[in-house]
Amino acid sequence: MKKPFYLLLFILIAAIAIPAVGLILTEKEEEEVIPKKEEPSVDIVRSDSQKTESVPLEEYVTGVVAAEMPASFEKEALKAQAVAARTFILTQTLAGMEVTDTVDDQVFKDKEELKQTWGDAYEKNKEKIEDAAKETEGEVLVYNGEPITAAFFSSGNGKTENAEDYWQSPLPYLISVDSPWDESAPNFEQEMVIPRAQVEETLDVTLPDSGEAGTVKERTSGGRVAEIVIDGKTFTGREIREKLGLPSADFHLKSAGGEVIITTKGYGHGVGMSQYGANGMAKEGKKYTEITEHYYPGASIESAGAFLK
Repeated sequence: MKKPFYLLLFILIAAIAIPAVGLILTEKEEEEVIPKKEEPSVDIVRSDSQKTESVPLEEYVTGVVAAEMPASFEKEALKAQAVAARTFILTQTLAGMEVTDTVDDQVFKDKEELKQTWGDAYEKNKEKIEDAAKETEGEVLVYNGEPITAAFFSSGNGKTENAEDYWQSPLPYLISVDSPWDESAPNFEQEMVIPRAQVEETLDVTLPDSGEAGTVKERTSGGRVAEIVIDGKTFTGREIREKLGLPSADFHLKSAGGEVIITTKGYGHGVGMSQYGANGMAKEGKKYTEITEHYYPGASIESAGAFLK
């Protein structure tokens, strides 16, 4: 007796479907068969609680870029910052160094902190910076097979600084390069006024009532003060910057009655990548790879995976 057509069709479908059911794995079973690769994490000492938090690497990079560079910057500049931030934390981690969320290392903000900072612009800014981090995921800067010290700062005086002029130890990829884009930075030139008595007490010197408050004897390759003599005492530019809390070591001191007028150029130590310089390059159409090539001469972009095994 011939089977009805609908019964044959049912048998055919069942024959095809039943073996397939055995091939469908639950998410848990799939993870057991093909385990997901665990994302590396970094430990950060949070300044508010002094407790150590473990944060996934790429989430950390996003939080650093968001805290260290304006979200309004060009995307290629943000990508360059992401590579620098990722390289910095890798170098610190490999050296077994403790990392904080402050300017002593890299400023880091989590999602809740960024919501407070950005307010209504949170979602828009978060998406832009997450994209910048994702598009450079796993990329770090390497020189001679080792991750570099990826120093960066806000803006320069038109040039970056040699590493040895700030840290006393030379590094071949941290050398003085031109950075003309800094001139467009809002903090390129600044003026500070400090009571003369305060400066005299801080530096343990006596200043003239008016006129030049020191004689610059030497400048660095980056144009910052290397050595200055004040009231017969010799200081480095870095010493004056740190003692007086100046934005930059490119400064000029002038006494005027009971005050000292200080003019500065640039903001930060000047070593490595200028953030405003990076944004200026990006505005000219330069890619993040070109930005890092300019500010870290000789360093190449490679995968962090080779160092995280």
